[in-house]
Amino acid sequence: MGTVRRHAFVKCNADKVWSFVGAPERLHEWFPISECRVEGNKRWITLAGGIVFEEDIVTLDHDLRRFQYKIVNNALIKFHLGTVDVIPDGDNRCLVIYSTDMDPEVLALPIAGAASLGLEKVKQMFDDK
Repeated sequence: MGTVRRHAFVKCNADKVWSFVGAPERLHEWFPISECRVEGNKRWITLAGGIVFEEDIVTLDHDLRRFQYKIVNNALIKFHLGTVDVIPDGDNRCLVIYSTDMDPEVLALPIAGAASLGLEKVKQMFDDK
């Protein structure tokens, strides 16, 4: 099982960052994908090359500020769990963590790279705003 975790400290209130990062339908606004669609507890994301992944939304906990999802119905992916947490660190700073557990483990590496890019974009969008 491949496990990756990326994080960023963001100079902004955790509730404000969570209202954006914790919205499953807004992933394409900060994560390097081209689009996403949400219906109930399902989400479909489309990569720049046109590949579509179906996901089950596992957890969307606004009190805990945690979002979890699983890629499903994919013959190549045996297991996947992605987690995004936003943790307050004072009044105007928070820690945003993006982690993934994946089998086959080699597929966790591109997600780690994408997560790094996504978290950098969140910092640019919210730092000191």
